[in-house]
Amino acid sequence: MIAVSASQTALNLAQAAATAAEDKLATDIVALDVSGQFPLADIFVLASVSNERQTASVVDGVEEALREVGSKPLRREGERDGRWVLLDFGDIIVHVQREQERLFYQLERLWKDCPVVPLRLDPDGQ
Repeated sequence: MIAVSASQTALNLAQAAATAAEDKLATDIVALDVSGQFPLADIFVLASVSNERQTASVVDGVEEALREVGSKPLRREGERDGRWVLLDFGDIIVHVQREQERLFYQLERLWKDCPVVPLRLDPDGQ
């Protein structure tokens, strides 16, 4: 396993965001430690959804879960189209993408040199 250098706060937020996304039936949830290459955040959380309504549900669920642990989004982008919503919480950035956008933009490939952050998720929920 590759060691991550993200802060404990970022790791906690990423886990909370991933759990909330999973609770709203997002799939293919991955967290990447971008702290060594991206100066504005420690972790990217990526989650796939199948339609615009699910995008809104996942975004609302993530915001609510992180608000409960004391973190509010600094910025929210892409909500209008519902195809790729970015939630910037400072320490982490959550990308909720329609499956087509996820395949097209391939953020995992773009950030392939960044270690994957282990998440505690239900293996049957993926």
